[in-house]
Amino acid sequence: MAVADWYRWEDGDLILRIRVQPRASQDAFAGVHGDRLKLRITAPPVDGAANEHLVRFLADAFAVARRDVALIQGLRGKSKTIRIRHPRQIPPESGIPGAGNGATPLR
Repeated sequence: MAVADWYRWEDGDLILRIRVQPRASQDAFAGVHGDRLKLRITAPPVDGAANEHLVRFLADAFAVARRDVALIQGLRGKSKTIRIRHPRQIPPESGIPGAGNGATPLR
């Protein structure tokens, strides 16, 4: 089975390659598009609002504190790389293997 190139595990941390669609009608995972996971967020791409909103959305989705979600690449663009330190759950709508019905706890 081939490993997806839009996510990887690194010492218990989840590294996600994402494509963000700002100013969406709702926050949501929108599936894999090419080599990235597409995320829709309601925040506009103004003065860091979209990045801040994205961090909150991912922290809630993966059941971690905001400080455990780090933007490691793509501060100003729509394509970003995110590190989630030791996620406690994997939301099934993320498309990451191992997610079942409801959020899958990891601990």
